[in-house]
Amino acid sequence: MSDRRPIGVFDSGLGGLTAVREISTLLPQESVIYFGDTARVPYGTRSPETILSYARQDVAFLRSFDIKAVVVACGTVSTTALPALEAESALPLVGVVQPAAEAAAQVTKTGNIGLIATEASVRSGAYVRAIAALRPDAAVTAQACPLLVPMVENGRVHRGDRVIELLVSEYLAPLKAAGVDTLILGCTHFPLLKEVVAAFMGGEVALVDPGREAARHLERLLEPSSAGEAPSYRYFVSDSVEQFSRQAGLFLGTLAQGSVEKVDVASFG
Repeated sequence: MSDRRPIGVFDSGLGGLTAVREISTLLPQESVIYFGDTARVPYGTRSPETILSYARQDVAFLRSFDIKAVVVACGTVSTTALPALEAESALPLVGVVQPAAEAAAQVTKTGNIGLIATEASVRSGAYVRAIAALRPDAAVTAQACPLLVPMVENGRVHRGDRVIELLVSEYLAPLKAAGVDTLILGCTHFPLLKEVVAAFMGGEVALVDPGREAARHLERLLEPSSAGEAPSYRYFVSDSVEQFSRQAGLFLGTLAQGSVEKVDVASFG
């Protein structure tokens, strides 16, 4: 019998909605419960201990529903806290690091791979270790981009926006100079910057979207749900519902379909 329980997805803010978008495309029969910790975004500048504490609360909240899997659609949590979360949960947990690392290792022709991510993700070295295990000859050039997350959250993602173009060029200059042929967008916010990034790096550089790769991994992991009643989407945030409703469409590529509610996530865990 098909498992009709929903999939839980969480992120520190709205970036994880890019993973929801990919899930809705690849797994259109699946229902989703999304939590964005918008009151505490970004996680990328926090200590590993704080990130783990927040992530435990996020997972505990999602598990208060009858879910069948959790997508950790946050690069920072995936790189710093996923092993601890997996040890504490019997549910399947899908992060963004391993799927993205596998895609990059397959796509690169030269083994020269770039990574942009939060400070915590770069500091953890998780992407570098994952790629090294898959392709020992690869060289990874990593760059922390702390200012990109708040820029994306505020909708500054389009070509012609001189501020975001300046930031992208400053952050990515070392990767371009290193001659990378593949670039991991190591934060689920960053796929919204694909056009700006591609314009700076050049069309020959392959861009790896961690949300898309996580959704593909989830597709392989789960038994296909049979067609039945229409899937449902429920969204929860820890801060302004109104702000989420205004911004969600940017990440989803369409208006958010489903209810949006505020929750005190600190009461979980």
